[in-house]
Amino acid sequence: MHRVSLLLAGLLVVAGCGGGAGSAATPDAPTGPPQRGGELVVLEDAAFAGGWPTGLDPATNTTGGANISQMSAIYGGLFRLQADEDGSNAEVVPHQAESYELLDGGQTVRITLRDGITFTDGTPFDAEAVAFNFRRAIESPCTCSPTWPLAENGITTDGPLTVVLQFTRPYAAVINAFPVSNVNWIASPTALETLGEEQFKVTPVGAGPFTVVSNQLSSELVLERNPDYFREGLPYLDTLTFQSIGGDQPAYQALLAGQAQAYEGLSTTPLLEQAQSAGRLTVTVQPATSPYVVQLNTKTAPFDDERAREAIYRATDFAAISQGLFRGQDYPVSQMFTAPGGLFHHETVEGYPTYDLERAKELVTELGGLTVKLGTLGNYVAEQVMTALQTQWQDAGITVDIETYELSTLVQQFTSGEWQAMLQTAGAWDPAAGVGVGFRFAATSPFSGVADPELDRLLDAAAATIDPAERERLYVEAGRLISDNAYAPFGLAFAPANLAVEGVYGPGLTTKIPPIVVNTGVLWDEVWRVQQ
Repeated sequence: MHRVSLLLAGLLVVAGCGGGAGSAATPDAPTGPPQRGGELVVLEDAAFAGGWPTGLDPATNTTGGANISQMSAIYGGLFRLQADEDGSNAEVVPHQAESYELLDGGQTVRITLRDGITFTDGTPFDAEAVAFNFRRAIESPCTCSPTWPLAENGITTDGPLTVVLQFTRPYAAVINAFPVSNVNWIASPTALETLGEEQFKVTPVGAGPFTVVSNQLSSELVLERNPDYFREGLPYLDTLTFQSIGGDQPAYQALLAGQAQAYEGLSTTPLLEQAQSAGRLTVTVQPATSPYVVQLNTKTAPFDDERAREAIYRATDFAAISQGLFRGQDYPVSQMFTAPGGLFHHETVEGYPTYDLERAKELVTELGGLTVKLGTLGNYVAEQVMTALQTQWQDAGITVDIETYELSTLVQQFTSGEWQAMLQTAGAWDPAAGVGVGFRFAATSPFSGVADPELDRLLDAAAATIDPAERERLYVEAGRLISDNAYAPFGLAFAPANLAVEGVYGPGLTTKIPPIVVNTGVLWDEVWRVQQ
């Protein structure tokens, strides 16, 4: 499942870092139980989560993977990723769904909904509504739309509370992929029909913890408590507002000035270190799930030649970049598409083509020169890493042009098929979900530079099997195949940092939950602040 969008969204370069992968500065801790009431203003970077130009309809929001916070606050979600406060024991659990069953080795999925949930327009949150959303979501233009191997008429209902998915082959990773896909967010079919798509994307109706008061696209989203939310006593907040802001520096200053109370996805390392040392904000660095990867487009020159791809591997020294940019802080360098915070992590790959400047120079000479255009999503860390790569590659005699993109233009670059190299992230809490390995390497993905039937077979088999040990074996084999063919060198594993002012608490905001795409899936119904 590609999903995320997720995203989005996908296409995302992880932005977060600083102060050691497990560090957090906490000026205070709650001295009593959560309190109800109050309002919270959350800032989102305009270049990523702070942009929702096509609105917040799950089927038409093309940046859905970046907008997980907004979507989850409005729609809730059939499933969610939760973890212990230190980020351990992470698992996807039913939320609006009550339970699920994987049958026929993962080829059939039965999802049973909680009884009694209603959308905020009063209509029933039932199997027909969910099936309607599934059918609509899989046909949507969002990169967070799933790529389910559906059988003909593969979405059906069995009574008022059960939805059945039938696949042409086993797909056991389907549940782990839900939280990063638009099929997780269920919209009211009645409201959609009444309002029409154009109005619905501005004032969507779901069954989540909050309802929409106002929505200025890619600017400000104001939400208020859903009084009929299915979880008794939740949400805690009266009002939740998401505001777009132009980057880390203004967001940090706004928090210190009391103009907002939280910020998701800080990526500017000096600011992160400053926030940690100052002790005025709670700084939570999440467990890393997605390493950087230099995607190479093997479908076009120059990287249709394996020698050019190996030259990039041999000219790339991510360990030196880690030391130079981050002074040796705990950002592990990965040789495959996993990181310590996610499933099936292996840091090294047997036979991986490591840094060898002389070999890189030999390959460039053999090729008669090598010119590369390298791009990335615009944020502090990505741009710093890209500039460092440019310097390293130039030392090997490679001519390098670099460019940064906004998310929408980055998507356009990928879908054009004319790109050469992109510094992105590959991986997710589950490699089969979100911006996982298939998103970057499957032949069917528009965000992949690889078309290798054997790699596709391994990835499909890994997503299909119910046995975790067999999944791990297959992913290790896939990592080795990527390495053996020099498809894309992997690098530093990052995770986002979230900031909150004193007196604000909540899962994923001030505790650790591994990022399901780039930013962590904050559980907004459980976020609260101390009332004066």
